[in-house]
Amino acid sequence: MASPVNPPRGMRDFLPHEKARREHVLSVIRSVFSAHGFDEIETPVMEDSARLHAGLGGDNEKLAFGVLKRGLTTEDIQAAKDALDLADLGLRFDLTVPLARFYATHRAELPTVFRAIQIAPVWRAERPQKGRYRQFVQCDIDIIGEAGPLAEIELLTATAATMTALGLADWTIRVNDRRLLIGMLDTFGFDAADHDSVLVTIDKLDKVGPDGVVAELRAKGVGAAAVDALDAFFRRPQTLEYLSFGERAIAKALPPGADPAVIAELAAIGHAVNAGLGVGAPDGLGSVVEFDPFLVRGMGYYTGTIFEIAHPSSSSSLGGGGRYDGMIGRFLGSDVPAAGFSIGFERIVDLVELPEDTGIGGVALLYDTDVAATTLMQLKSELIASGRRVRLERAPRNIKPLLEQLVASGFTEMATVPSGAVTVAELKLRKLGAE
Repeated sequence: MASPVNPPRGMRDFLPHEKARREHVLSVIRSVFSAHGFDEIETPVMEDSARLHAGLGGDNEKLAFGVLKRGLTTEDIQAAKDALDLADLGLRFDLTVPLARFYATHRAELPTVFRAIQIAPVWRAERPQKGRYRQFVQCDIDIIGEAGPLAEIELLTATAATMTALGLADWTIRVNDRRLLIGMLDTFGFDAADHDSVLVTIDKLDKVGPDGVVAELRAKGVGAAAVDALDAFFRRPQTLEYLSFGERAIAKALPPGADPAVIAELAAIGHAVNAGLGVGAPDGLGSVVEFDPFLVRGMGYYTGTIFEIAHPSSSSSLGGGGRYDGMIGRFLGSDVPAAGFSIGFERIVDLVELPEDTGIGGVALLYDTDVAATTLMQLKSELIASGRRVRLERAPRNIKPLLEQLVASGFTEMATVPSGAVTVAELKLRKLGAE
């Protein structure tokens, strides 16, 4: 018995109907992003290994696939101190690091405020499991050069409009700010040296709950008094605010002493996003933006606002992003303000219903072996010239499986080609799916 022939672990093939769904979702995303003033760019699938491991990618750097140097010898391998000594290139693990390099390379050719679209595959050496792959598509928009909250407003508005255009409902965009997070840890009394470790645990709040977070922090021994203060904050009495995303509601979700300027900025962002989408009301009710004081986002390069898309169908986010003002300066030597949002394409694509009329359509011409190839090609050429999609199929004895495959591939009509001379006008077209 032959062994199964499968793609590499963590990577996938896509059948025609799966590819059609993916392309439909991608076309909607591209269309909305473009309508919001973003321009699409393309970067190489590989970057210099040193750049990918320069501390810009957080934990994802550990998952980067390296590309071995050409012409390695046994002596080179024996002399290497670690695996990275043998690699000079690596597959990109996200699109943000390549964008930072791209901007540093082409800054003189780009507008002062640059709005970029990147839609492309990335690779990570993940442990494959449901919903986690080694090759997957990211859909990013970024704004470089805008220091004010207008960047976040445009990013959130474009992303929210995309979710609506895809026909998705019941989603919200959770928003926080790294400055508020750090201020909260300081208020509770956590040492600065423990911040990263504490945030890693707080990031698990959705999965393990407040009690789980407190238990893990106690096990880490990061400061008993600080953990007690966090535990008390979790258990404090809470009441709903009339304004769902106003300054008062945000301040009430935080411990005393939170930076009022940052709170005001977040409230203004939420109000502007709602206004841009034509949803909600001046009083803040019906907001698509939701403040989450414990939203962390794992990437350490975020410097300000952070955001994620939450959806009841998934315990994980459907996308996320934030402000990362310090990254591009690593390439240029001077900081450039930047913020971005990445849609989780692989999670979203399974939630989107493919419209009945995808615009693909097409005609299948079923023929017997005695039909001349010249006749088939003349018919096919004439139908293509009229704007139709055409496929030639030899008529099988059992036609039902073939018709099912044609419907799955998006064909909407069929005709049987008789032997002898025949014109397009003489073909008897029948609707597929009604057989």
